[in-house]
Amino acid sequence: MSTEETSGEIRLSILGMRCAGCVSGVEGALAAVDGVASVSVNFADHSATVKGPADPVALKQAVIAAGFDAAVMEGFEDPAEQEEQELQRYHSLMKKASVAGVFGAFLMMAEHFSWLPEIGSATGQWLWPEIALITLSILVYSGWHFYSGAVNALKLGQANMDTLIALGTGSAWLYSCIVIDYSDTLPTLAKHAYFEAAVVILAFINLGTGLETRARGKTSSAIRQLIGLQPRTARVIRNGEELDIPIEQVGLGETLRVRPGEKIPVDGVLLEGHSTLDESMLTGEAIPVEKIVGAEVVAGTMNQTGSFLFQATRIGRDTALAQIINSVRQAQSSKPEIARLADKISGVFVPAVVAISVLTFLLWYAFGPDPSLGYAFVTSMTVLVIACPCALGLATPISVMVAVGRAAQSGILIRKGDALQTAGKLTCLILDKTGTVTEGKPVVSAIEAIEDHSETQLLQWAASLESGSEHPLAAAILSEASRKNITLEKASQFEAIAGFGVTALINGQKVCFGNKALMDLKGLKLSRYNNRLEKLSGLGQTPMLLSVDDKIVGIIAVSDPIKKDSAEAVSRLKNLGIRIIMVTGDNQITAHAIAKQAGIAEVNAQVLPQDKAAVVKELQLQGEVVGMVGDGINDAPALAQADVGLAIGTGTDVAIESADVVILQGSLLKVPEVIQLSKATVTNIKQNLIGAFFYNTLSIPVAAGLLYPVFGVLLNPMIAGAAMAMSSVTVVTNANRLRWKKFDGA
Repeated sequence: MSTEETSGEIRLSILGMRCAGCVSGVEGALAAVDGVASVSVNFADHSATVKGPADPVALKQAVIAAGFDAAVMEGFEDPAEQEEQELQRYHSLMKKASVAGVFGAFLMMAEHFSWLPEIGSATGQWLWPEIALITLSILVYSGWHFYSGAVNALKLGQANMDTLIALGTGSAWLYSCIVIDYSDTLPTLAKHAYFEAAVVILAFINLGTGLETRARGKTSSAIRQLIGLQPRTARVIRNGEELDIPIEQVGLGETLRVRPGEKIPVDGVLLEGHSTLDESMLTGEAIPVEKIVGAEVVAGTMNQTGSFLFQATRIGRDTALAQIINSVRQAQSSKPEIARLADKISGVFVPAVVAISVLTFLLWYAFGPDPSLGYAFVTSMTVLVIACPCALGLATPISVMVAVGRAAQSGILIRKGDALQTAGKLTCLILDKTGTVTEGKPVVSAIEAIEDHSETQLLQWAASLESGSEHPLAAAILSEASRKNITLEKASQFEAIAGFGVTALINGQKVCFGNKALMDLKGLKLSRYNNRLEKLSGLGQTPMLLSVDDKIVGIIAVSDPIKKDSAEAVSRLKNLGIRIIMVTGDNQITAHAIAKQAGIAEVNAQVLPQDKAAVVKELQLQGEVVGMVGDGINDAPALAQADVGLAIGTGTDVAIESADVVILQGSLLKVPEVIQLSKATVTNIKQNLIGAFFYNTLSIPVAAGLLYPVFGVLLNPMIAGAAMAMSSVTVVTNANRLRWKKFDGA
């Protein structure tokens, strides 16, 4: 079995898709293959993602049978190759547009200045057939992809954009040939050839598709930049030698060297050396991050000053960078609810247009003025040309692609298209405390010595005791002692009393360090310290008492400090009209103290992790659209229950897999940015859809001749072709505005 089969997910590059009708054709063809569980076709980047144990060869054959071409995408595509392919397609379309446009412009000028003989005249009998042959050759060169696409769609019993273009331009050429051959039997007013219309329509459509290709290429720039982060080679140490090898040959557990200015090739842990890394492309954080022995390094980040050795812990598709790229791709190809409406309409749109075109022809032929045949032909052809649903098919996916890419460049991973739509509708946001509102790393916040003892002496005793403890607060004490270069003393007869603290002998003295309950247990009087302990607790700090030989000598308080931007983020969320609730397992006093610092009015404390989901559900039953912001691990049930789950993390694989949205940088300021981006994206999609619907709703009746009885106005088929092509370019251009939109906190 191939690697693609075992992975359960296969990506295909699809060639030949030109409208939403093509998308449904490809989806139907892939869905019919054995082993396919689900199919998602992205019209914006011409790719398909298939889930299930399907055979890649069978998938490719199914796409080819449907009239398209396909290639299995293995690993990460080379961004340079992608750019080259897009550029080649763009140049090809421009050549086709130029050839058709030049000849069409010549015919238009020739007819305008009466350079061509009349149809049916002696000279015209040999010149017009020559023009017909030249036109046919140009139609084949500039429009063969449309005609072959229409035939393939017909074989499958489907109709798409190619069907409309083929019918419009093909009938224009055929009608013109009939006019030439039977000029003697047609009324004078009907003796008009539409060769120039056929080629100019193709010129405009190829031009519009080329411009769309160029603009669409910019929408996936975030993916290409992420792919481009990974170097092609790595320097490994094998048998004492340093070797430069392709990145694919790096194995787990191998030791690699990174020099100044080089990119990290795979994920790993620093073994030797010291440096700072630029992680801005992955996290959105511009400040370089210091790395010492034991620190994690992530593939794609840039080493700045030092040289170091590290051990590979994740390679290939398991690296954080690979997971990020995969998450962005999945989000870009997913369909939010609003897109399904466009898909349903697009599925019946083309057959409906063909029916309208036939009806238009019959009505004009039966009731139109002379020459009724000429009017019937022109109006029905114009309906076919102007109604191509390119803009409708692009309206949603192009906006989603741009928005997800824009978010990725800011250190925000949007993993589901639905989350991108729902985030802007949130009415209530639940914030976890530890690691979300606070840093999640306890630090020593106060040291108060009593009588003749110094703060250094207190910290030495406490750290010497805690060196044998596994309590979470012990790390804060030891870190502070290390920062102040305090030498620890040897502790003997160490005893950890669960829920109270620790005791030991240090230099023959009995030292106890813990909470009030421990001092009560030891029979020590605390009345003179109660006010101070209550004040520290009220500030959100955890005070601990230190006694030596049954005499209290000081207080050391440890706290989990609030993040520097939490209060500002909460303020911005409130300005967006969102109700903020902090839900935590911490005690009431600490929870309210932290909430006060962050500007949060509603607090739900002493809530167990498994009960947080129930809090979310209760709010949902009250009619709230709930977002949950947590660390992506403890809060997994609540994140899953919420309408939108946002994980605050550093981009680890666990965090990436646990929520709808992952904020790599860990800053709460990114949460209002997600909400604002969501609102802007939905607005952008609606603008695109309304524009596309309005365009087709308004243009089809005008093309059919609705204005003619009152104003005597008919729409020229060539203008219709230009308008259809430009509608797609307008949609892509509008979507790209999201790339440059500024948000608060961005």
